[in-house]
Amino acid sequence: MSNIPLARPAKNAQPNGSTADCTGLRWSDGRLRAARERIVVEEPLCVEVAYERAGQEVTRVLSVTMRTPGSDEELALGFLYCEAIVDNARDVIGGVLLDVNSRGQKIPTWRARLRRPPSSQEVERVSRGIITSAACGVCGRTSLEGLRAARTHGSASQASIACEAVDALPERLESLQVLYPGTGGCHGAGLFNEDGVAVFVREDVGRHNAVDKVIGAALAAEIPASGMTLVLSGRAGFELVQKAAAAGIGLVVAVGAPSSLAVALASKSAITLIGFARDRRFNVYTQAGRPVSG
Repeated sequence: MSNIPLARPAKNAQPNGSTADCTGLRWSDGRLRAARERIVVEEPLCVEVAYERAGQEVTRVLSVTMRTPGSDEELALGFLYCEAIVDNARDVIGGVLLDVNSRGQKIPTWRARLRRPPSSQEVERVSRGIITSAACGVCGRTSLEGLRAARTHGSASQASIACEAVDALPERLESLQVLYPGTGGCHGAGLFNEDGVAVFVREDVGRHNAVDKVIGAALAAEIPASGMTLVLSGRAGFELVQKAAAAGIGLVVAVGAPSSLAVALASKSAITLIGFARDRRFNVYTQAGRPVSG
């Protein structure tokens, strides 16, 4: 079988760049056949900021993440917010997608122009790691200091949510995903209101990117995420719960498992954290935010 070529992405990606054809082989029913598949595109995005300090133009690279192209402005805005570089969408007065970053590296780059210059300490803290993987938004950090603290979201006044309503959310999210059905290779994140209606749904090869996108979408639309439910197509790691806490979200529902650090942060941040929400069952790990009722 050594003469069988490896599968490779074809050049004819869709116009939006989010999926591509892949020619390769498929083994089924005991036979190996040529096959064509749709795969989700994973490409780097550099996030950098531009601002004026002491009458001089300053541009700084903050992060390089592997993401699925699309909603780059929302991704950058959500990232900047969760990293406490900006407090709202009005702190960003424009942005542009470039082919080259400020270091001269040829890489897709979203440059956000800030209304006010961040402190040197803030920029140094965020840019310390530079490379962010698609799997984890905080992997490789030397410290967790500086991540945006949980906002007060008034979870005590939130109406309880019925178990049947929780059970319906993951399937509702999946039904609104457009990349996953054809590729099976990307994560989904959705913000749902108290009535279970989807307000924003975004997809990305990186689970933390998908969350940044929905939070960025809410910020750009000036729609408070507090009081909403964040639904995740995969597991609930620390970095995703941290982003939910930063946005003031009181309920996180994940199809997969939470981590111990995610549970601890959810409890500390007054978030109700639900995992393994699939196949007509789920586990409630913390009940500090929006309560679940039978």
